[in-house]
Amino acid sequence: MEILSVNVGRPRPNPWKGLAATYIDKRPVAGPVAVAPPGPKGDGSVGLAGDRVGDVQHHGGPDQAVYAFASEDYAHFGALVGREFAPGAFGENLTVRGYDVNAALIGERWAGPGGLVLQVTGARIPCGTFRGWIDERGWLKTFTREARPGPYLRVVEPGHVEAGAALEVVHRPDHGVTAAMFFRAGMGERDLVEEVASIPDLAPGDAEWLRGR
Repeated sequence: MEILSVNVGRPRPNPWKGLAATYIDKRPVAGPVAVAPPGPKGDGSVGLAGDRVGDVQHHGGPDQAVYAFASEDYAHFGALVGREFAPGAFGENLTVRGYDVNAALIGERWAGPGGLVLQVTGARIPCGTFRGWIDERGWLKTFTREARPGPYLRVVEPGHVEAGAALEVVHRPDHGVTAAMFFRAGMGERDLVEEVASIPDLAPGDAEWLRGR
């Protein structure tokens, strides 16, 4: 897959959660950006240099180090709501094309520049900040129904990313649980929960979280 855009967040007030700041306002940056494993969840760090999260209770940390979204999915949502979405509009770090990121398997690995290795850990679960930021009537229902969430990834090996570079899928586990299935289980499709929760590639605590959902 090709990286179309590398996006880093700018702090802005978060009236939708009553927090001091959100970094959902991701903007494309030029040149290579270093990617490394972040600190523990709760300190606000993520994988890309210069980026952070504002809601440290629910976002960030090693298993949400990088968020990817595909330009093909932007086109899909844009057609649904009659609006064009620019790279970074959904708060993703990497806008990519040429690969169905929602069909990526949990545990799948992507290799990139400078020795970078990323591993798919789950999928974006929409929150109040996302709903307020997009500002479309019924947005969370639309996003949930379409099940095109984009995956979260951890940093296995540090490296860098930049627009125009390629990411190569170098490992796919032998189960069939995709990022889209993780999303659907997390959003209430109970018949998927046990299948998703039983795979060994889940991030720590995600099996319990899915069963609790």
